[in-house]
Amino acid sequence: MSVAQALLRTPEEMMADLAPLLEHDVVRVEDSRLYVESPAEAIARLVSEQASDAARARRRLDALSAAIPFLTAGAARPAPGEVHDVEPIDGEISSGGQPVALIAALMAQSKGDILWLRPDQWRIPREDAMLKVVRDVIASGRRSRAIYPVRALHEAPDTLRARAEVGEQIRVLPDLPTRMFIIGTTHAVLPEPLGFTDEPRSLVRQQGLVEALTLLFELMWDRAAPVPELDRGEARPDLRRFLLQQLASGAQDEQVARTLGISLRTVRRRVADVLTELGADTRFQAGVEAARRGWL
Repeated sequence: MSVAQALLRTPEEMMADLAPLLEHDVVRVEDSRLYVESPAEAIARLVSEQASDAARARRRLDALSAAIPFLTAGAARPAPGEVHDVEPIDGEISSGGQPVALIAALMAQSKGDILWLRPDQWRIPREDAMLKVVRDVIASGRRSRAIYPVRALHEAPDTLRARAEVGEQIRVLPDLPTRMFIIGTTHAVLPEPLGFTDEPRSLVRQQGLVEALTLLFELMWDRAAPVPELDRGEARPDLRRFLLQQLASGAQDEQVARTLGISLRTVRRRVADVLTELGADTRFQAGVEAARRGWL
């Protein structure tokens, strides 16, 4: 290379000298020609690489931090002799099987009302089979109460109407954190960990835990809004309350649209309508006035 000759170095010596810069792509050699990045370009790229490395390290550290409680949980228990009459919690974690058949069997072998958190199951093809199970349970004199996210009214109105027609009591919330299924006072089924998967699943029979989960459901049921339109064969409730809740939480229009399952244009039109109805110039004023009127 001419550069090596000018520096009185052999090409091999030149490449050895350039090795650190070649490693970081500050320089490159193509067809015996030497290309060098400008200082600004090289620094900007190196800073970007360091930032990416730091972000990856941060994610790994966050994952390790989240795992620490699970690693130490096994040791966090009473020492021998500190307590007595120690028994295992009644329940198990399992995978496999047919969800509809398993739920139907649990219902058949138990008594009491059926309580559901159903954030996404209405998207699953087996919904028709589950509807038959629910119909039979309600026909036997038991109640079925279910909470759905608001978007289900727009994304699966036929499913909700069908459930309402067989007698299920339905309420809606802006969003739900997990699936959950409770049978009377004896059983509760949840994903393990909490979320939106069929398996692995936790089947809990421990009385105190079932009662605690039932209490959680009842608190959510009280917060949820009924959908009387379903009794008339419709699935289009007044979204004003949910819209105000979302705005009061500081949610942006795009987030509100995703949560409520409506278009961004519809969100903005409804926000404008609510502002007009409340005689407010800003969303903050609308929140204050809505609270004063007891809408929130």
